Amino acid sequence: MSRTLSIDSGRPDYAQKVIVGYHVLLADEPADCGGGDTGPNPHEYLMAALGACASITAQMYAKRKQWNLQSVHIDVACERLLAADNAASGEAIGMLDRFEMEISLAGDLSEEQQNRLFEIVNRCPIHRILTSSAKIQSRLVVPDSTPQQTGTREG
Repeated sequence: MSRTLSIDSGRPDYAQKVIVGYHVLLADEPADCGGGDTGPNPHEYLMAALGACASITAQMYAKRKQWNLQSVHIDVACERLLAADNAASGEAIGMLDRFEMEISLAGDLSEEQQNRLFEIVNRCPIHRILTSSAKIQSRLVVPDSTPQQTGTREG
């Protein structure tokens, strides 16, 4: 189970302090969106989570197999696209997020080992979350009170 993290809004507008254990990170929106660009935006953190998890997964697998993986480099991009089936039908337009990863593996690895690591990278835990039907449960907590609303959102 992962650690619970906390997010506190602050000043300037949209700046967020993210606390994970003793780590403090900043999140914000770029200046052209009204933010102060004091940290990556939430989408960039999501891309970072995907890339970091994929890289760590490759390293752990290679270590367990005692393969000579020296380093992993991953470039991640994300773009929003019209969902193909909605665009053609004329119904309400849906959007789809498409992540693209370019993966470079350095080390004395056979082609078979590289291909296997590529397969493993594409099954890392964050990749699985992003391609599954994750559920998010939220509660509104009013100070000096008990939770007011509970909602579960699938998707």
